[in-house]
Amino acid sequence: MSQGTVVLAYSGGLDTSCILVWLKEQGYDVITYLANIGQDEDFEAAQKKAEQLGAKKVFIEDLRSEFVEDFIWPAIQANAVYEDRYLLGTAVARPCIARRQVEIARREGAQYLSHGATGKGNDQIRFELTYYGLYPGVKIIAPWRIPEFYNRFKGRTDLMEYAQKNGIPVPVTPKAPWSMDANLMHISYESGILEDPKSHAPADLYLMTTNPVDAPASPDVLVIEFRKGVPVKVVDTEKGISKDTALDILSYLNEIGGKHGVGRIDIVENRFIGMKSRGIYETPGGSILLKAHLDIENFTMDKEVRRIKQGLSIRFSELIYNGFWYSPEGDFVRHCIAKSQENIEGKVQLSVFKGQVYILGRESPKSLYNEELVSMDVQGDYDPCDASGFIRINAVRLRECLRLQGFSSSKQ
Repeated sequence: MSQGTVVLAYSGGLDTSCILVWLKEQGYDVITYLANIGQDEDFEAAQKKAEQLGAKKVFIEDLRSEFVEDFIWPAIQANAVYEDRYLLGTAVARPCIARRQVEIARREGAQYLSHGATGKGNDQIRFELTYYGLYPGVKIIAPWRIPEFYNRFKGRTDLMEYAQKNGIPVPVTPKAPWSMDANLMHISYESGILEDPKSHAPADLYLMTTNPVDAPASPDVLVIEFRKGVPVKVVDTEKGISKDTALDILSYLNEIGGKHGVGRIDIVENRFIGMKSRGIYETPGGSILLKAHLDIENFTMDKEVRRIKQGLSIRFSELIYNGFWYSPEGDFVRHCIAKSQENIEGKVQLSVFKGQVYILGRESPKSLYNEELVSMDVQGDYDPCDASGFIRINAVRLRECLRLQGFSSSKQ
């Protein structure tokens, strides 16, 4: 008798293929689901493999456009960066993947959801908080947290032996000595030989970007147009190339940024679960967009609104990283950030060269920049005498602090 139906987030790799067969051993009917979010994957081969291993149904879902529009673009609007450096490429993908997994489970009447995330990482949290946030009554099977599973499979050797015994095709090429996660936003690398934080990343690790030393000797000049804080067009002025759909814009910026080695970082970060981990990331297109968006935002946004928005950006970055995209506070912060972007409109000109992004200029019909007001050559609608009172008022606090310090010192 069946234990019920489970929708498994499936990659076609060794781990999730073994999990698929193991779930069937436990008596579950397994539906596999693989999301296309821009990774280099043979989706047809993955589908055939899942069918051969006994999946009841196989879903291959192309989520690339909605990943960019519903998840990456809000992160760009927010200038979302975790701990000052990480642009959240993996973290922002998880709610996108999990949302469709929940939709499939509801449609197919599945009582269970499953994934192959480890018991030490962030992804288990990100997946499962999304599951519960969108499907409160669901039951979750996380094999790498079940003693019967992780005691049986203590490493890759055990998985390989299990695969051979159960007719699971095993990889014919050697596994890289690190783990990798790729999507339209970035590629991340961690674990294996990278767990030693002082070890340098091997030169052949990077797949998305050229070493800046080997990048072209001349820059690419781009114009990125924003509307409501969202990129709506990119133009390569020298090549005469123009892209105006979300997917095409990000893909082209990845191409240009990758060619020039933009967006490489090697960091130690704080996982939500309470441990530090070392991660290496490539985010070429996202890094270009962050620079451009910061520039047009400061050009068109009120100073005090921007100050509040900066605090919201930090909070939003933490919410994404920790898995709370679908939460009351996540929804609230997203709406606040979207409100802040209503007047973020205009064009930014920039050059991409040898690992760097250089802002060249900007223009906007909603600019708050007043050339006459700020000019040193024109007085404009500004009386310099007013600055005297402004300075004196702001000095009251400083003078009072010094007075009290002096009073305290004299008493000693």
